[in-house]
Amino acid sequence: MSAASQYHKALIIAAFSSLSLSAFAAPVAIGYQAPLTGEYAQYGNQFRNAANLALDEYNQTHKAAPVVIKFADSKGDALEGVSIAHKFSDDNSIVGVIGDFSSTVSIAAGKVYAETHLAQLSQTASHPDFVKISPWQFRNIITEAFEGPYNARWISQNKIKKVAVISIQNDWGQTASKNFAKSFKDAGGEITALESFNPGTRDFRAILTKVARTHPDAIYLALMYEDGAALLQQKLQLGFNVPVYGSSSMYEKKLIQLAGPAAEGVKISTTFTASSKEPNVQAFVKAYEARYHVEPSMFAGQAYDATRIMLNAIAKAGGEKASREAVRNALAATKDFPGVTGNTTFDPVTREPAKNLSRLQIHNGDFTSVAN
Repeated sequence: MSAASQYHKALIIAAFSSLSLSAFAAPVAIGYQAPLTGEYAQYGNQFRNAANLALDEYNQTHKAAPVVIKFADSKGDALEGVSIAHKFSDDNSIVGVIGDFSSTVSIAAGKVYAETHLAQLSQTASHPDFVKISPWQFRNIITEAFEGPYNARWISQNKIKKVAVISIQNDWGQTASKNFAKSFKDAGGEITALESFNPGTRDFRAILTKVARTHPDAIYLALMYEDGAALLQQKLQLGFNVPVYGSSSMYEKKLIQLAGPAAEGVKISTTFTASSKEPNVQAFVKAYEARYHVEPSMFAGQAYDATRIMLNAIAKAGGEKASREAVRNALAATKDFPGVTGNTTFDPVTREPAKNLSRLQIHNGDFTSVAN
């Protein structure tokens, strides 16, 4: 082969290689870590469902520069979360991360993302320390520093003077109980008992018996809906008849299904209500129900908003040309983003979101809005 022929062949190979790399280059991606198996799998799978719904809606209007989501199962374990964080950080296609579910796992993974400069947006990590890790951490959920005092004021407004607190023994549960208890005492109320239980507990009779002996006017629960369902059933069986208030983590239709009549009258706060008349909420509920045949919970709403906020940041950061730093800066600039859990604006200093809470009560087997 002549030198000229070899040169032309090299040019053709180079051009084909360049075309191939361009044609098959990985699209911009979001990493999503969540507990898809294990004790908290029901939440992780709600996150995945909502995220896929948001992603499909986004890609329908951004066909020239679609985004993909890469899901990873943290199993609700901090070590798994750290491993995923390293994996996502090493994946150059990933320009932003959503997750994890618990504050414990989110904080553990967040320390990696802080070092690798990859923006992390959690839909549910409410521990006050989460966003303090670094400028790369965000969340679109209110913290217990806000929800606890809000619920303490609500209960005080209802002329309740003595409250017993029962919470799950993890970072979130302890933060939730302490913030509520402090605020309730600051308002002049009395905390008659401050009890906690290990994750996975399903027998609450000893705790309830102990709490009943302190004669509270009401109980405040900071736990997940599965725990709440078992506790409420056992409370009814023991004949312990006092009002129950709960954190937003209890807003889930399955609480009512599992607890049955024992859930009647329970009051909770939430950032999302499926019965809202807001057009964007109703559109989301309709689309979610059509696709997954179940009403979305607050957790699905939080994940849907988190995914849309991240996608919006990617679009503003340049779409397929978005860099990790540009995505982080676009997230920080998020203002009045219209979500199904309310508008989201990140504080320019703390990166904390501003949100409003609604009040719900279980009445006749359903969640209904209440004023007090």
